[in-house]
Amino acid sequence: MRSIGELARASGLTVSALRFYDRTGVLAPALVDPVTGYRWYTDEQVIPARLVAGLRRVGLPLTEIGVALRHRHEPAVVGRLLDAHLRRLEDGLADARRELSRVRALLAPEENLMTTRLFLSRADLAAAVDAVRFAVGADPDLPVLAGVLLDVEPDGLRLVATDRHRLAVARAAGRVDGPPVRALLPVDAVDELRTLLDTGEGATPEVGVMLTDGRVTASVAGREVTATALPYDFPDYRRLLRRTADDGPTRRVPVDAAALRDDTAPTVTREHDGVPLAVTVLGVRDADGLRLVGADEPAGDDPDELRVGVNGGYLLDALDAAGAPQLVLELDGPIAPLAIRRPDDADAFSILMPIRL
Repeated sequence: MRSIGELARASGLTVSALRFYDRTGVLAPALVDPVTGYRWYTDEQVIPARLVAGLRRVGLPLTEIGVALRHRHEPAVVGRLLDAHLRRLEDGLADARRELSRVRALLAPEENLMTTRLFLSRADLAAAVDAVRFAVGADPDLPVLAGVLLDVEPDGLRLVATDRHRLAVARAAGRVDGPPVRALLPVDAVDELRTLLDTGEGATPEVGVMLTDGRVTASVAGREVTATALPYDFPDYRRLLRRTADDGPTRRVPVDAAALRDDTAPTVTREHDGVPLAVTVLGVRDADGLRLVGADEPAGDDPDELRVGVNGGYLLDALDAAGAPQLVLELDGPIAPLAIRRPDDADAFSILMPIRL
């Protein structure tokens, strides 16, 4: 047996940390002396304690440290946990860099006009615009949603649009020269950019995009579109993406896009935001896949079937934006967001908010 001090020296954890992990149930001692209250540990607990110390140093949340300990003999489970945490750290670092760039610009605006240049495939950028344009918000009371977010990453550009009820994300890979920045491009400028990308045959296959001090300029074959970014902070879409990536969908169902586009598909009417809405009801069975539920089918007729209601028009928009005959539907439950993806492109997808049935 090892005393708490001996385990502290062997593991790299402090005595106070070991007491904390005992109180929280993460790493309990093998024996507690009923008279003195001294904690004693076995040699077999040295490796778990070192694991806790390492996970603590990289900032893994306490609950996830507990999960890692319980599954430490299952490398695939712990690997997924660590991959998800690494993605959170990378996203947080990118967010911190953007914020620090903004702070520097506020402190010395004359000296910190930074420029970021991107060189992207015209075809890839056009496809990314097409994949998100449908989700741009049109509510005059929410001007922050009236555009497409250009989120520069180290190896390309991510485009994001949302109107609160749906969110679309797409990506164009390319060369980046400059710091990661964001710009919220007004919808009119987005449409101008899309027209520019259709510049005549024989033009360069590459588009140049420059972001400087709230200005966005895109150029193809000597033609340009220049716009001033909207002065709003776009919602934190990464929070939803992180939650989706960390938890993972409970069901991934292959679907035939043509079947979901069926004009004769049954719908039910539900009141949503005070107005009647035609809702398409999706039924999912693990064995049989996806089907469209008829309006006259009673709820709960099949206890093994998950039913999810979605805005039928929004569903068609997402299918059209995906532009593929075979898609994958990811969903967790009747009131959780559901995602529509192309099986061959993990960077482009739509997320729809369900409608309670």
